[in-house]
Amino acid sequence: MAGPKEINAELIANLPDAGPVVMVNLLCLRDRAAYKRYSELAMPLIRARGGTVLWAGDGEAVAFGDTDTDRWDYVVLVRYPSRAAFLDMMDSPDYAAANVHREQAVAKHVILATAETYSKMAAAR
Repeated sequence: MAGPKEINAELIANLPDAGPVVMVNLLCLRDRAAYKRYSELAMPLIRARGGTVLWAGDGEAVAFGDTDTDRWDYVVLVRYPSRAAFLDMMDSPDYAAANVHREQAVAKHVILATAETYSKMAAAR
C-alpha cells in the first residue's frame, strides 16, 4: 500500500466490511491553510468513492479527559460506503498528492474506524 505511513491498512482490511463505516478524524493543526488545501483536494476523492462528510467542527475544550494530551483542534466525521472504499482512496495517486498538504497541516492526526450501533444522523439528512 502506498498510502500515508501512519495508516493501519492491514488492520482495517481485516475488519468486517458489511456496510458503511464512519471515520472519526481527530486533528491537532499547525497550518489551517494547508489543511484547507488538503480538504479541497480530498473532497472529490471522497465523493468519487461514495463518501461524504457528515459533520465537522472546531474543538473548543476538553470537557472530560486530560486537558493537554486529549486536546483536538478539529474533528471531522467522514462516512464511506465501505472500508474498502476508504482504503482505495488512501492508496490512490491522487490522495498521495493531497496528503502532502495534510502532512504539512497536521501536528497530530488520528482516524478511528467506527461501526455504527446507533445514530440520529440519518433522520437529520
